[in-house]
Amino acid sequence: QVQLVESGGGLVRPGGSLTLSCAASGSRITIHAANWYRQAPGKERELVATLTSGGSTKYEDFVKGRFTISKDNIRNMVYLHMNSLEPEDTAVYYCKVTAGQNYKISDYWGQGTQVTVSS
Repeated sequence: QVQLVESGGGLVRPGGSLTLSCAASGSRITIHAANWYRQAPGKERELVATLTSGGSTKYEDFVKGRFTISKDNIRNMVYLHMNSLEPEDTAVYYCKVTAGQNYKISDYWGQGTQVTVSS
């Protein structure tokens, strides 16, 4: 079983930066692809960034140029680097990982980490 633990959220002023981390644990796992989603109060969960199995990255328009998704295959970590944060970025951020373990590939979700952008 693969477990994901997110960290790095917190309170930041507008214009500030944060880096979210998503640690995947479990034996013999390989991260193939990853996504970051977010959910603001009263809103649907929305896709923020994608890292494909081929290494390509895709970003939703509202974060393009400000956020960067990356992964560390050795440490089984996925990151979301967030710059120029705006109050509208306030949300709970979730990582989703497509990982292989024991010849089985499945999607796994983290528990979420709160990001609050406020002065």
